[in-house]
Parts: sequence; C-alpha cells; structure tokens
Amino acid sequence: MRTRGKQPGVPAPDSPWNEIVPGLWMGGHEFRGPSGRLEPAVANRQFDLVQTLLRAPGHGPDPGVEHQVWPIPDGPLDGTQLAGVIRLAEAACEALDGGRTVLVRCHHGYNRSGLVVAHALVRQGRTAEAAIRLIRSRRSPWALHNGLFVDYLRAGLPTARLLEGPAE
Repeated sequence: MRTRGKQPGVPAPDSPWNEIVPGLWMGGHEFRGPSGRLEPAVANRQFDLVQTLLRAPGHGPDPGVEHQVWPIPDGPLDGTQLAGVIRLAEAACEALDGGRTVLVRCHHGYNRSGLVVAHALVRQGRTAEAAIRLIRSRRSPWALHNGLFVDYLRAGLPTARLLEGPAE
C-alpha cells in the first residue's frame, strides 16, 4: 500500500501518544525521544483497545489486547475505506462508553489516526472544527495537516463516503 511516509518538513512527534479526551488516545509508531533520535512507539498493555491504520510489525499490542487493523493510505480514500474509518470511530466510542481506554494510531499519529479520532469526537457531539482544534491542541499542530482529511471531516464522513463511492 502506498502511503505518504516520511514527508519533508513534517517533524516526528515528541511523544508516542497523547490523550485527546479521557480514555481516547492518539499516536503513532515512532516518536522523537529525549535524545532527539526516532524511537519506536510500542503499545503493550497500556490500552484496552488498539486501532491501527498503518501496521508496523513489532509495535504491539500484546496478546490479549483487542486489536483492530484497517490499513488506509494518507491520501484519497474510497467509500469502502471511509466506511472502515466510520466503523473504527463507532467501535472507539463504544469502548469509551464501556469505560475502556483506546489508542488510535498510524505512522506519526497525525492524519489517519486524526481522521478516526475526530470522527469519534463528532459522534460524541462536537463539531468537526472543534474536534480538529482539540486534536491539534492535544497531539500536535501537525495533526490533521492532510487537507483532504479535513475536507472529509467538514463534509461529514457519511457524506464523503457517498461522494467517493466504493472501491472499483
């Protein structure tokens, strides 16, 4: 699967993950550690549910931790991919309602994870703009720097899904 990968000028985050609202965390597979070097972000048993949008072997979670994987590119999504994002956000909300902790992660924890977390926040009653602002304030100003994902959120993921249509 082709993803954006390393982008010039986009810094790695300073932490593996950040709590956006109580119980809902957003993160990636690598971060810049105290030494200034990139370090792997490995989810062990810190979370009850881990949702992965970009799989990286050796990054956990431990056996017994619920793990939902839906690899998507950090670029245009088709209707099927958007449906999966919607399902992940629904599952995250259900887990939170049940008192569970959730980590949503991708490469750096900026765009793909931001799309799922923002949609979960919208499902909980926030506007898309409020969700985007909250994510950027808690994770990084670089969160949701993919303008297409911001457009999807502003249109509403169900609407964007209908407009993008299924995969061919």
